[in-house]
Amino acid sequence: MQEKMKGYKVLRAVLTPIYRWWYRPTVIGKENIPEEGPILLVGNHIHVMDQCNVVIATKRCLHYMAKKEYFDNKKTAWFFKIAKCIPVDRTIKDADAKSAALEVLENKQALGLFPEGTRNGLKEDRAKELYKEYFEKEEPSFKEFYKKTKKNKTSFVNYLEELKNNKVITEKEFKENIYDVDSFLQELISRHTITEKEYYDHILLPLKFGAVSMAHKTNALLVPYAITGEYKFRSKDLTVRIGKPFAPDDDLEKANQKLEKEIIQLIKENK
Repeated sequence: MQEKMKGYKVLRAVLTPIYRWWYRPTVIGKENIPEEGPILLVGNHIHVMDQCNVVIATKRCLHYMAKKEYFDNKKTAWFFKIAKCIPVDRTIKDADAKSAALEVLENKQALGLFPEGTRNGLKEDRAKELYKEYFEKEEPSFKEFYKKTKKNKTSFVNYLEELKNNKVITEKEFKENIYDVDSFLQELISRHTITEKEYYDHILLPLKFGAVSMAHKTNALLVPYAITGEYKFRSKDLTVRIGKPFAPDDDLEKANQKLEKEIIQLIKENK
């Protein structure tokens, strides 16, 4: 085990100062990560580098769930193996991945997971749906449309369309503001068209039950965190805030609601 951990420790020691220098993340609340015992670190997912902000916040080896494609690629497989990631086939209910994750917790180690299930950024397939239905006759090409819209949160885009369908906003407003949905939603708050609570209720994708279920089965603590800001060279606002750990309720529905509430509260505190 010590030999297997050596690669992880070397990788972390080498990459941490580089990452810190490049992105300059502000880490708040790292003392909330328990130094021992089974824990599940769970937060929002806005960028491919999100897990790095938590990895650099603890000396514990953090096993993260990562999509299987990273392990199938010879150029990246070595990195994710050394980083102690667990491959997940997202096209199926991957029993092997779940079993490996449970084993990490049963061995009283640390596991990282994104309960939204995927990055909350507008995916190409969803953008194609929007383009075909609303913009095909207006935008010069899908490529240009996607280039201008892909930074939006999928959850906010879906909410904007919901507001249009419920006639809270017009189709014209929907189409004019699809390029910067967050700013428009905040404008709607200032106009008292929607409430701040409604805004935050849509800041995450619906949380899957995997995190609370695994924590409950293994008596692990859930450690919520939230990431806000932009991933830019020498960023001025990239922030991760780690909340206090808690044990999941026996009622997984209530446990998931609490987890969502905790992550949203941490996002608010970062604003």
